[in-house]
Amino acid sequence: MKALLWLALMGVMTGAQAGEEDSTPCDTVDTDQQAYACAAFNRHTAERELKAAFDDLLQRVNEQSADPAQARELNAGLQAAQTLWIRLREADCKLETAAEKRGGKALEAALNTCLAQRSDDRSEYLQSLAQP
Repeated sequence: MKALLWLALMGVMTGAQAGEEDSTPCDTVDTDQQAYACAAFNRHTAERELKAAFDDLLQRVNEQSADPAQARELNAGLQAAQTLWIRLREADCKLETAAEKRGGKALEAALNTCLAQRSDDRSEYLQSLAQP
């Protein structure tokens, strides 16, 4: 499981590190503690990008809709879908990390890695919606 965690962590690092920051906790990952810090960083980065993608989608819907009532209805539907998706993401990641020892750093790193990957995927999906 640890080898799988490292592979997943490396995949997320390439996506999440492409942000605006020059130095990250993922620059040097030689210890378990550094791997944990990198996974946490990737999760926070991915969730920040997810929020930005969702906010951008809401703005695109508002700009493209000629009818304000329709825009409000679409935005309400998007909010509901996002809330459900977040619950699904949390449940899926808990299932994926169920084999990890409870309360350990490996569990937290695996959970953070899963959440980051799912958030990155969702961000891409949201960015594809309501394109002009």
